[in-house]
Amino acid sequence: MPDHPIHRLDDDVHQRVRLGILASLDGLAKTDFNHLKTTLELTDGNLGRHLETLEGAGLVSSVKTIDSGRPRTWIKITSKGRRALRDEIRALQQLLGELGPIDTTTDRNGAPDTRSEPPVTRIPSETHD
Repeated sequence: MPDHPIHRLDDDVHQRVRLGILASLDGLAKTDFNHLKTTLELTDGNLGRHLETLEGAGLVSSVKTIDSGRPRTWIKITSKGRRALRDEIRALQQLLGELGPIDTTTDRNGAPDTRSEPPVTRIPSETHD
């Protein structure tokens, strides 16, 4: 395999919706379809298609149940999906590391960056497979 980090990006994971699905599922034992749809602001069809791709690659699993007479789909990340997400993050970190330090006080045109985005802290979770 070539050395450059782009060759370690997984096409099944890297697509923005699928990356969002895996990141949302990481740290959860499982969640239902509607929670993912609402969280990621997707349509039923869009989410369904991406879940099919992830499930086909073995990165997520789903179970359909009937809850109070209504169908419900539960989705969880698999151990293979957790590894793929970690590998993707590592490859992205390596790719970004090649850029060197980035000045976050200015925008891409050199003007002061006035957006104030609070830092995000993520607490690692236990494995739930």
